[in-house]
Amino acid sequence: MSSASSSVRRIAATVLAAGAVVGAAALPAAAHDGDRHHQRPRVEISRVQADSPGRDDRSNRSLNSEWVEITNTTRDAINLRGWTLRDSDGNRYRFDNVRIGARNTIRIHTGDGRDTRTDLFQDRRNYVWDNNSDTATLRDDRGRTVDTESWGRRR
Repeated sequence: MSSASSSVRRIAATVLAAGAVVGAAALPAAAHDGDRHHQRPRVEISRVQADSPGRDDRSNRSLNSEWVEITNTTRDAINLRGWTLRDSDGNRYRFDNVRIGARNTIRIHTGDGRDTRTDLFQDRRNYVWDNNSDTATLRDDRGRTVDTESWGRRR
């Protein structure tokens, strides 16, 4: 009987050990899989200044004090050609042949101006971003949402 009892204990120990190995191997995989959904986007909306300082007098200075910053979080430059930045009312800015360098940030102003490596201008005569509540949506050239930033009641 002791031989049968010993065999049962060995089988039980083997099964438990195998279960522990499988469980230990599955845990990091499951944890990693969950992280994939909370990963930072490669290009993200990093800051928004929807309410330009001072009076909203629609001057070009006031319009250009309303902006959205986009940051490339990768080690490689990314071409934003065909990407769009949109508000919740449907106002859309479409990027031309704009390259954002590795780990760099560009600022998209509402008013008129001359585009540079770090500042782009929508050349609008009216405000885009609602001071109280709005959503900025960045989409790639295939229309896929890359990132959104919301503020106020519409969250």
